[in-house]
Amino acid sequence: MKITFFGTGTSQGIPVVGCSCAVCTSSSFYDSRLRTSALIEVENQNILIDIGPDFRQQALQNQLTTLNAILITHQHNDHVIGLDDVRPFNFIQKKSMPVYGLVGALEDIKARFSYIFSDSPYPGSPKIELIPINRYDIFSCNGIPVQPILAEHGGMPVLGYIFQNRLAYLTDVKSIDSQELKKISGIELLVLNALHHEKHHSHLNLQEAVELIQVIKPDHAYLTHLSHRMGIHLEIEKQLPTSIHLAYDGLTIELAER
Repeated sequence: MKITFFGTGTSQGIPVVGCSCAVCTSSSFYDSRLRTSALIEVENQNILIDIGPDFRQQALQNQLTTLNAILITHQHNDHVIGLDDVRPFNFIQKKSMPVYGLVGALEDIKARFSYIFSDSPYPGSPKIELIPINRYDIFSCNGIPVQPILAEHGGMPVLGYIFQNRLAYLTDVKSIDSQELKKISGIELLVLNALHHEKHHSHLNLQEAVELIQVIKPDHAYLTHLSHRMGIHLEIEKQLPTSIHLAYDGLTIELAER
């Protein structure tokens, strides 16, 4: 099983338009971040988590030629608005794209992309199959069992996803119920959001993320959905505990076979 970080930035990405801070003007590739998304490769399936406005660029950069399913964490623009760009995969694979998420998120997608889901879809629009998830139940994603984990994001429910009880991916999290945390206690690889250093109403900051990771006790943790206000990647990386790292665009992590 592999995870590739297609994007690790916030809704504005990095560099932020019009910003001249040290991060936005950095020449290091570590400090250039597209909107948050990740590809999970497991049992010959390519499963994308979230499909934001940079998806076309991310697919080209990572030479993505097959996409089997999409998991949606929540309905905010930076996590869903690239959905139209699945059309090439419809053409290549000659079938609809299954998209999984909570009912509320899928209803929002249907409203936002009404030209896809109307009784008379616009000619040439992508073929999407929306598949609702019960947050309590393991579901089959193209034959791959996936365990959802519920979190809270500024009053909005968001889903994280657990693969083979080894990899957990959560983004845009502010808090997680203790019962849900039990699902990922001691997991091998955890991906979690950390916005920047200040308190935020709907995201974990760096200190909160590190404290939550220390509760979960994964073998390794990678932080994503990072703001330009987090600081220079290589400088922040030096300040973190040895098992916690900042993710960066294009990073691939492979979990060894058991």
